[in-house]
Amino acid sequence: MNYLAHAYLSYNEPHILVGNMISDFVKGKQKFGYPVSIQKGIELHRAIDAFTDAHPVTAQAKEIFRPYYRLYSAPFIDILYDHFLANDVSVFPGGSLLSYTNSVYQTLEKHTVHLPQRFVGMLTYMKTENWLYNYRTREGIQKSLHGLVRRAAFISDSTKAIELFNENYDELEDCYRAFFPDVNQMAKQKLAELLA
Repeated sequence: MNYLAHAYLSYNEPHILVGNMISDFVKGKQKFGYPVSIQKGIELHRAIDAFTDAHPVTAQAKEIFRPYYRLYSAPFIDILYDHFLANDVSVFPGGSLLSYTNSVYQTLEKHTVHLPQRFVGMLTYMKTENWLYNYRTREGIQKSLHGLVRRAAFISDSTKAIELFNENYDELEDCYRAFFPDVNQMAKQKLAELLA
């Protein structure tokens, strides 16, 4: 899952949201330098990632990209799951996605003291370009896939990834619809354990 899903799966718990969003910027034991409530968000993020990677539907979705992108097929699917989540009217009915994404940015900005410096720099771009909202558009997804390729060490072109996304759109959406209820249930249970 990517940033929108990690935000949503924080269930409006501010410190859980902070930990969930910064987890990829916090390596190993660095986690213990954060308040316990944020550590729980980091732990939730890691549980979501492990669950996503091990899920058979995610494996099925990755096969679309694997012949061309090998190990990078997993981060592609993470981004594409966010696209389908952003367009899921059962999660974000009407115009609620825009107000939701604005509330995520506000929460993160209120807790800047807890954000790694690299994340703070990225958050500026995330908010200015409204990444979380623009996952819903094909243009936004193309930018995200291009950004992933630009940062990657062993791939240099997102053209084929975008082509595969468009050609397999319905199958990828079916994968999201089969997968998301499972990760949602797991994350709720994990959060309940962490907050108990």
